[in-house]
Amino acid sequence: MPGEPAIERSLPGRLNKDGIRIHEREDFAGMAAAGRLAAEILDRIAPHVEPGASTAELDARIQAMIEEAGATSATIGYKGYRHATCISVNHVVCHGIPSEKRLKPGDILNIDVTVIVDGWYGDTSRMYVAGPPARKAERLIDITHDALMAGIEQVQPGNTFGDIGAAIQRFAEAHRCSVVRDFCGHGLGRVFHAPPNVLHYGRWGTGPVLEPGMFFTIEPMINLGRPETKVLEDDWTAVTKDRSLSAQFEHSIGVTETGCEIFTLSPAGLFHPTWKREG
Repeated sequence: MPGEPAIERSLPGRLNKDGIRIHEREDFAGMAAAGRLAAEILDRIAPHVEPGASTAELDARIQAMIEEAGATSATIGYKGYRHATCISVNHVVCHGIPSEKRLKPGDILNIDVTVIVDGWYGDTSRMYVAGPPARKAERLIDITHDALMAGIEQVQPGNTFGDIGAAIQRFAEAHRCSVVRDFCGHGLGRVFHAPPNVLHYGRWGTGPVLEPGMFFTIEPMINLGRPETKVLEDDWTAVTKDRSLSAQFEHSIGVTETGCEIFTLSPAGLFHPTWKREG
């Protein structure tokens, strides 16, 4: 968003030597409220993801939920974007634009939503399936979910952002999948995007050191095929170059004194689309 870096610099609090904002302990409550609303909305949309539904219909439902909650969509108006969600189907990696195209049986999709609650940004995404998934799609969803959790396990003071990326990369590649390099997680708080860039690949022990008070997203995109992507002519939609399936999960995280707090846990335990497990 134009001017966002200037807004980030003007906020109260401290920037560390890497330009990453260190938030106060009382700021965790604001992030938890925003993250919970985003997660609740993704819980509520789950019954509506079915063959025959259009992604535009899903987006409209989510926009209505945001408005009913008295919150604001962070994406409507962001760099000219007009929707409350990004919905990425099958080989779309991220930033899929809602449309009148209807879901087919077995389609997999990522729904990404960011809300603003009392000035705090709650950003999360998860996978859904329109009807029973094909076995290869189910396997990809499992691997992507577990790769995210492997990254989150590295979030504790003294570890590095390289540790997060290395854990995700090691897990995904051990299961013969690839990690998208072209997009990454990001800092957030009272702005949508802020330092650092959170890569989902990397080397152990590299990058900035994690400190209590850091807020950021981890949101790996994992492909069944090669990692390369391309952006379509709409300047938003990113797809796999080889047309292989792609999946993504995203949580917003705060670093605590002893580990981390996940702000976007599903209240209903529906973060994984087969309802196997939460977080």
